[in-house]
Amino acid sequence: MDQDLVSRLMADMDPDLLAFLTTKVNSFVKWDLIRFFHENPHTTDTAENIARYAGRNVETTRAELAELAAQGVLTESRLGKMTVYSLTNDPEVRGVIQRFVEASDDRQFRVKAIYHIIRSMR
Repeated sequence: MDQDLVSRLMADMDPDLLAFLTTKVNSFVKWDLIRFFHENPHTTDTAENIARYAGRNVETTRAELAELAAQGVLTESRLGKMTVYSLTNDPEVRGVIQRFVEASDDRQFRVKAIYHIIRSMR
C-alpha cells in the first residue's frame, strides 16, 4: 500500500493513541486484554484464568500479558507459585487506556486500528 495513504489514514488520529497502538496494542489479543482489564480494573489473576475469560489461547495470552507487563500497562507479581497480572496503577497509562477503549467504540478509529495491527503482523 502507498505510504502516502498510510500517512493520511493515521494523520487525524490522536498522537497519544497512535503511539499506544503502535507500541502496546500490536496484536488483537493485546487489544482484548486491554479491554478486559479496562472493564475489570481490580482484577488480579493468572494467565490461565484471564485467557479463559478473554476466550483466548493460554500460551498466547501468557506471552502477551508478559509483554504488556514489561511495557508498564500491567503489573506482574508472584502469588505463591503463581504469576498474576493486574492493571497498572499509573494514572497516565490508565488515562490512555480509557481514551483508547472509548475511541474503540468509534467505527472509523477501529478500522484504522485494525489496519495498523494487521500491517504490523506482516
